Formats: sequence, structure tokens, C-alpha cells
Amino acid sequence: MRFWDASAIVPLLVEEDSSALCRAWLSEDREVMAWFLSPTESTSAVRRKNRMGELNDEQVEVALGRLRQIITAWTEVQGWYRVRERAHRLLAIHDLRAADSLQLAAALVASGERPNLLPFVCLDQRLSIAARREGFNVFTGRTV
Repeated sequence: MRFWDASAIVPLLVEEDSSALCRAWLSEDREVMAWFLSPTESTSAVRRKNRMGELNDEQVEVALGRLRQIITAWTEVQGWYRVRERAHRLLAIHDLRAADSLQLAAALVASGERPNLLPFVCLDQRLSIAARREGFNVFTGRTV
């Protein structure tokens, strides 16, 4: 089982340079764990691509349909209060945006505070660096 950040979920929904890599990671381990707000972040990314003219309306519907399928198969991290408290600590020590601190905090909660036991799938460089510093084995597709 791996924890998936929204940055690695979106390439499963729409074709991007990293889509083949993310599909390969998914085929290696189909047990996806994600934070309960990852669908919101992923939907935001798809809708933003539509507003920017990168996706037409039909492609948006296909992408959101894929998201609905993926959600039914993944394990969702909840624990709102614990995640929020960890995120506050992470913001104090890492160069992260709020949503990224919440993703990393959710992964810490999911790992039972033992990040070496839960691989972290992430294509965001800043978040990948912070996750490595927290002790996660990070799947990025590049060296950070």
C-alpha cells in the first residue's frame, strides 16, 4: 500500500507527461491510500485544466468518472483533528502550502507516525522534499 498525493492522482485521470509512470506505479501496487480531501484537490485540478482550455467538457466528464472509480477502490485517511495538528507542525518546519501540509500530515497519521512503513507517491517537488525529510520513501519519478 502506498499513500498517493493528489499530484500523482491527477495523471491517472487526464493524460500528462507523468501518466504512464503513475499507471505503472498503480499496477505495481493497486492498494491506494489517499487523504479524504484528495478528491477535492483532484477535481480542482481537472476543472482548472478545463478553464485553461487544456480539456474540453467531454474530457472533464471522463476524468471525473475515472476519479469516481478510483475513489471506490482506495483507503481513505480521515482523522481530521490529528491531521490538522500535524499539518500545523509541518508548516512550521517545511516550505509547504496549506493543502500540501495537510496531505503530508494525513500520510503521517496513516503511517501511525512511522513514515518508513508507508511509501509516498507524489509529483510535487516541494512536498516530495518535505516527505523525504519526514522519513517517507517517496516515489517521484525524479531525484529531488
